[in-house]
Amino acid sequence: MTVGGVKSARSRAPSRGSDGGRAADPGLGGRAGAGLRGARARAIYVSVLEAILSNRLSPMTRLPEDDLGSIYGASRTIVRSALEALAHDGVIVIEPNRGAFVASPGTAEAREVFDARLLIEPQLAARAAERVSFADIAALRRHLDAEEAAVHGERQQQAILLSGRFHVLMADAAGQVTLARFVRELVSRSSLIVALYWRRRDATCACSAHRALVEALAAGRPELAQQLMRDHLAETLDGLDLTDPRQGVSDLSAALTGG
Repeated sequence: MTVGGVKSARSRAPSRGSDGGRAADPGLGGRAGAGLRGARARAIYVSVLEAILSNRLSPMTRLPEDDLGSIYGASRTIVRSALEALAHDGVIVIEPNRGAFVASPGTAEAREVFDARLLIEPQLAARAAERVSFADIAALRRHLDAEEAAVHGERQQQAILLSGRFHVLMADAAGQVTLARFVRELVSRSSLIVALYWRRRDATCACSAHRALVEALAAGRPELAQQLMRDHLAETLDGLDLTDPRQGVSDLSAALTGG
């Protein structure tokens, strides 16, 4: 049954990726790091990710397994699991015989990533408005509450993660599994780009734009949702200063422990 453009919970289960009342995963793309082996690896993943997204670690900073093992008191196997998950999410690069480095996306890559998102996400937003359920809308609104709390609390890295997760939830609501997978990858890459190049003083990914998108979905207005998503992504790209990224600290231990 459809009411006011929204399908009832009986007519369709929540989309894959809607939180169903659970807290959103902290990882990029909502996965909290793919392939992590246990709680220790997950904790290292989150710690390094937050240091990167808060600019405490500069692009191209080396991340030696032995050094990370000493900092976190973990084995190389656990550290390697965390690094592989971070590489999967596009925030670090692992090179043979050189090890792991913080990724350093250039301005051309930044534009390419957002151009790809502009091709995919507006269409998915329109599709989501045609099939979204009450459960999807409720999950999106709960997520926005958490996102706004992070923005108002000036928790930059959490706000970036939640902002990206919102776009993943939107893509999941469209029910297009293959395209949603592309969005997850693009969100992972663009989260680091936003952390490096964002220059405005307002919210990292405007919560008001996200609210407007959810209301367009709830009203069952696909053309409006498509235009809002297009405008939102274009505005986000416009808010990036695609010159030299900000530089963090060079002391790995200080960046990861605050010491």
